[in-house]
Amino acid sequence: MNSVITRYGELKGVEFRTLFSNGKTDGCLVTSYNVLKTPYGELVPQYEAEDLGRRSLKPMYFHKDGSLKSIALQTQTLISTPAGRFPAELVTFHKNGAIKRVFPLDGKLSGFWSWQNEFALSETTTITSPVGDMTARIINMQFYESGALKSITLWPGQVVTLTTPFGEIPVRKGIAFYESGRIRSFEPLKKTVLQTPIGAVLAYDNEPNGIHGDINSVQLAPDGSLEALSTVDHAILVSLPDERSELFRPGVKHNVCGDERKVSVPMKIRFEQGKVTFHDNPRLSFEIDRYRFEIKEIGQKTDEPASSCG
Repeated sequence: MNSVITRYGELKGVEFRTLFSNGKTDGCLVTSYNVLKTPYGELVPQYEAEDLGRRSLKPMYFHKDGSLKSIALQTQTLISTPAGRFPAELVTFHKNGAIKRVFPLDGKLSGFWSWQNEFALSETTTITSPVGDMTARIINMQFYESGALKSITLWPGQVVTLTTPFGEIPVRKGIAFYESGRIRSFEPLKKTVLQTPIGAVLAYDNEPNGIHGDINSVQLAPDGSLEALSTVDHAILVSLPDERSELFRPGVKHNVCGDERKVSVPMKIRFEQGKVTFHDNPRLSFEIDRYRFEIKEIGQKTDEPASSCG
């Protein structure tokens, strides 16, 4: 077995490694106990997979200048971040050495290990955010190179109360911030009335992005104004100059379970540069000052999408 010298100390028991063009290590996998001395404390890279819940042995990666890019830890370790100290099993880093993402758990989902198994191992933590402390079980946090908090991804079923320009709103799934600390996007827990440039719209996405909390359905501009939302309850009637009108509405599709139940497909509405755009389609864009908009309730009966078909 080989050893590799890094800026954090010597790595022993290196099974394989890949190199950059400058000869420095790009990535390597170790099968022996090692301790790396980093600005965030002493870190022990993963060198064995102990149980079904952990991912198989993972390599660590480096940036071209030799600084750490990502490291899977052998055991959950407390890491100091700009938002507080948090337990971590996987940490990634920016090129400048600042922490990029922190994952308290790094489980391998399979037929033998579900997200519910992983959730049972998670712990409630308190995050110091630009809009106040938040307490919840999190999947990961992301930071800008400056150290400012960029996003929080929550476990399913976790809810925090967020102070927004529209008041306090219960939020699920995720919250994202601008580097300035202003809210960039969030995912409402329930149907929430938001005042928009064309009137009051009931905002809600019944199928939010479930991978991370970096992008959410309610999006705000840097000045705090509303930039985009999704709705499953309202249609918008646009009156055109030639006395015609056009109706934009959420869609409907079959439940993934294959039964006769229907589920709504959210309609995305975006507000930019004095225009409103439907379905994120530039061809369905209208200048707000030139047209009349009427918000209509949808009477169709639909269900929430099924996450599993039992």
